[in-house]
Amino acid sequence: MRSSPARFDRGHTDDLMTFLAASPSPYHAVANTADRLEKAGFEQLDETAAWDGTAGGKYVIRAGAIIAWYVPEGAAPHTPFRIIGAHTDSPNLRVKPRPDSGAHGWRQVAVETYGGTLLNTWLDRDLGLAGRLTLRDGTHRLVNVDRPLLRVPQLAIHLDRQANEGLKLDRQRHMQPIWGLGDDVREGDLIAFVAGEAGVAADDVAGWDLMVHSVEAPAYLGRDRELVAGPRMDNLLSVHAGAAALAAVAALDDLAYIPVLAAFDHEENGSESDTGAQGPLLGTVLERSVFARGGGYEDRARAFAGTVCLSSDTGHAVHPNYAERHDPTHHPRANGGPILKVNVNQRYATDGSGRAVFAAACEKAGVPWQTFVSNNDMPCGTTIGPITAARHGIRTVDIGVAILSMHSARELCGADDPFLLANALTAFLRD
Repeated sequence: MRSSPARFDRGHTDDLMTFLAASPSPYHAVANTADRLEKAGFEQLDETAAWDGTAGGKYVIRAGAIIAWYVPEGAAPHTPFRIIGAHTDSPNLRVKPRPDSGAHGWRQVAVETYGGTLLNTWLDRDLGLAGRLTLRDGTHRLVNVDRPLLRVPQLAIHLDRQANEGLKLDRQRHMQPIWGLGDDVREGDLIAFVAGEAGVAADDVAGWDLMVHSVEAPAYLGRDRELVAGPRMDNLLSVHAGAAALAAVAALDDLAYIPVLAAFDHEENGSESDTGAQGPLLGTVLERSVFARGGGYEDRARAFAGTVCLSSDTGHAVHPNYAERHDPTHHPRANGGPILKVNVNQRYATDGSGRAVFAAACEKAGVPWQTFVSNNDMPCGTTIGPITAARHGIRTVDIGVAILSMHSARELCGADDPFLLANALTAFLRD
């Protein structure tokens, strides 16, 4: 047993870049998170099996979501939880049920836009294909074609002289990537190819959840390498930091709470699924943990009443070319530390008491922090924070890391902010 967790530094950011590159889909992100927790001594539980109340690290996986928690020795049934909330999905292009398409000698893949995709960032970019295949026996196989396979070509400026005056893209007509040449488009070609990449027979594939990703690797950027450019920071940056914090506090002495990581899918399109924050997954897992330790409804109510959740998602750093789009007195900066996200209309769940919890964690960790508030004339986005608070009656605080190019195929953040966030999350779980 240890009395204090390790402190994260730039090595955490190096590891984040590895995690981003290895997680081109929510299913890969979940598998990689589980692998890291396994190395920290956590064990997977089956949702269909009976759970016991033994101490230790545990986790459950449901498709693109993972809930993990650590039960200290002697934890009472009414012990409150400390939860880090995040999400595994990112806006992208996803393969349709009948993917084989094409015209005029080009072979194409039919895709559907997922979430609030910044469409132009997917143009003229080398793209791979990743996700999972569902086999006829009900099992799944992860697949990752992480090499240049597809491309969404932009129309040449000679054929659209107004392109630089404001590019308008039709999601149905303009976003279908090409992946070869030929007039003989045959149904089943793409899935047969992907099945071969996954090492399974095409006839064994009964379903698929496939999506496009940029194959360009994450990289440090800037004269002094003070920035990181990479894909899916919204919100794998928080998933990675949350998993690192949970592993760091596991087996510490005298934990007063049960630390939890809840990484959901489908946040980018409203969270309404069995793996999203709108679903019952988190509440079910927490309740089963209470009941497995011999508790009843009263213990569950007491535990939830004392629980706090930090909903960690990316926010907007002040943009040097569009500073007027930001609130004039709130300009979060890269490498300025994690941000506290506030919106009085409950697009974020933060209130004054939540601010105090977050400030205390940052102070304990020796981490600077900032506040984000939207410009009154700009609609404010939202997160899983208000959903978690309303669905489970859990006090929730919305936080994150300030980035540029949110919802782009490739986003940008300060190189220090990922480990500053991880240190703050560790202090929150620990104290």
